[in-house]
Amino acid sequence: MSFLAEPPAAERRVEVDLDAVRHNIRHIADVVSPARVMAVVKADGYGHGARQVARAALESGAAWLGVAHIAEALDLREAGIEAPILAWLHTVDSDFGAAIRDGIDIGVSGWELDYVVAAARRQQRPARVQLKIDTGLGRNGCPPELWDTLIGRALEQQDAGLLRVVGVFSHLAVADEPDRHETDDQVRRFRAAIAVAEDAGVDVELRHLANTPGALSRPDTHFDLVRVGLGIYGLSPFHGQSSQALGLRPAMRFVTSVANCKEVPAGQGVSYGLSYRTTHPTTLALIPVGYADGVPRVATGAPVLVDGHQYPVVGRIAMDQLVIDLQTTGIAGTARSPLGHPAVLFGGGAGEPSADAWADASGSINYEIVTRISGRVPRTYLNDTSASADQ
Repeated sequence: MSFLAEPPAAERRVEVDLDAVRHNIRHIADVVSPARVMAVVKADGYGHGARQVARAALESGAAWLGVAHIAEALDLREAGIEAPILAWLHTVDSDFGAAIRDGIDIGVSGWELDYVVAAARRQQRPARVQLKIDTGLGRNGCPPELWDTLIGRALEQQDAGLLRVVGVFSHLAVADEPDRHETDDQVRRFRAAIAVAEDAGVDVELRHLANTPGALSRPDTHFDLVRVGLGIYGLSPFHGQSSQALGLRPAMRFVTSVANCKEVPAGQGVSYGLSYRTTHPTTLALIPVGYADGVPRVATGAPVLVDGHQYPVVGRIAMDQLVIDLQTTGIAGTARSPLGHPAVLFGGGAGEPSADAWADASGSINYEIVTRISGRVPRTYLNDTSASADQ
């Protein structure tokens, strides 16, 4: 009987380099100093793993963590993470009481205030609240015409001992296009909203407006904190400007292995619908990932790295698999066959395709490429200094 010296690698996996996260946090912290960094780890850390990324970010200088939902913040607390956390997107069913119990800051745009106050009464503990003003994005945030009223309501509850207003924040709409005048308008409105709050008697400890593009291109948006999501994962928010040009290192690598290799004649249809046909004899390789793994179904033409060369996806991407054209012949069944060789969809290594290339092929953005990789794909963590924490 023989035994493997090491367990086999996962057939398909996402490798997350936590040293890259640490590098990105340190780099961004240097750029925005003296403002501090809030590491945004919503959506399971943009698909990278919220708990692991949060720990790496805090180890390397992040002062705060940011999430969309209270449930995400509670998961971090369950993991033993005690750093300050802000959650800002709620429904009437959000567990405001648990947030107060666990010392999580609650973003409030208006309607939430009554729910937070009721939860504070039940908890017999004041809530920590940060008020959000809509400066132009048009999503969450208090409309400017209701800002005075929201501040007055919040201060009444603060005087009653049910909450404490600790911050004012907003969110940028077009900072990924640095020349857009709307960002200037948003900065002006944000400063005006802070002035109104302070004039009303709010002791504003935290002011934050900048996302990753604001942090990297607009020092006037930094204030006390910058909320950095995409940048801590090493991806660029700017079209036409690479991660490397910004001093960032991509943290995610999506890798599998070639599952089949065969010679086909000219005119061979490939995948559902036969929307692609070979124009000459060639070799096709099968890559065992598809849209059930989070690969965009429409990303025909996206690159896959095999044996040092990038090859295009041809035909429709299916649920579990996609096909690349090796653009050569006579290798299937020979020593030159790539069967079983690594296939990298995207990563940050030399010569590897980028998440940006997959975004371009699918008409999307790099944010979506990394966040959509499904739970069917195991995550492997490199340079994890707390590897046993979530076992």
